Amino acid sequence: MLAKTPLNDLHRAAGARMVDFGGWDMPVHYGSQIEEHHAVRRDAGLFDVSHMRVVELEGEGVREFLRRAIANNVDKLRTPGRALYSCMLNDAGGVIDDLIVYFFREHWFRLVVNAATAAGDIAWLQKLRERFAAPITIEPRPDLAIIAIQGPRARERFWQAFPDRRAASESLAPFNAAIAGDWMIARTGYTGEEGFELVVPAAEAPEAWTRLVQAGARPCGLGARDTLRLEAGMNLYGQDMDESVSPLDAGLAWTVDLKSARDFVGRGALESRERRAELVGLVLEESGGVLRAHQKVVTGRGEGETTSGTFSPTMGVPIALARVPCGTRVGDIVRVDVRGKPLAARVVKPPFVRNGKILASINNKETA
Repeated sequence: MLAKTPLNDLHRAAGARMVDFGGWDMPVHYGSQIEEHHAVRRDAGLFDVSHMRVVELEGEGVREFLRRAIANNVDKLRTPGRALYSCMLNDAGGVIDDLIVYFFREHWFRLVVNAATAAGDIAWLQKLRERFAAPITIEPRPDLAIIAIQGPRARERFWQAFPDRRAASESLAPFNAAIAGDWMIARTGYTGEEGFELVVPAAEAPEAWTRLVQAGARPCGLGARDTLRLEAGMNLYGQDMDESVSPLDAGLAWTVDLKSARDFVGRGALESRERRAELVGLVLEESGGVLRAHQKVVTGRGEGETTSGTFSPTMGVPIALARVPCGTRVGDIVRVDVRGKPLAARVVKPPFVRNGKILASINNKETA
């Protein structure tokens, strides 16, 4: 039986097309994935991401534990509410998950982990707690729901729906969060647009969703979330990286701190292994197909593979992320095997689109 978020009844009442997403009954769209995509780029869209899991880490040893458990450095987190994106690695340097860490007090950090990996993440954290003899508690929070409101008018729509929460959130800088009563309001997201991610008690989620819809935010499904995050050049766990892939080969070197002296799980493997590939963006130069995951890419330095691909609603062309041999350069023309046809694609630097602006060039003409 599929798991359901606290908003499941509202999705079904709105006519959403529901699918099995990693064991969860989730909306893929509410009638038009394309219109939902454009709503986020142009106004405000609403996403139910309550299938993701909040995990509380508390105790005197939390900071030291996280210094060793994740690849980015939590010593960057000194101001309450500050957030940090990081990978959690296995001993071989592969990515167990990518996650966000929020710092609120020296003895209280909050993680938000991916839905499909949540059980494994929690088991791994518990294993590390034993390995490091860390005096901490690890508490999953299934009693909390997560709603994301994203787009250039997202914050305006949120304040219209919840004027009493404006004071707590108006001054938030990107990648910061505030605790407002039993809510967490974070200026984060997975679309490349402005907005908030709201962590709220599950019992309050249906009313919060309804008020945001009444304020003008458009409900959006997983389909639009995927095209938006790909345009924004954001990795998807299980496609662009997994336990067999180093973050250095997945375009996530910026999330790995190898400068500080601290040791962390997987560091030795990263330092001893030669970098094998890099993650780049591709824009299809020829008509005749759409870029998808797991298509062979032929470059001047050898073969690679697309990891995520789609038709970009904002750009009007097929785009992809691809893992290719090191040394492949922005501007290079490569060949992608699209159903047996070697179609030309140009290498670009992600993101393709950010804050409503096209950053990658189309047909060799710069658009931004």
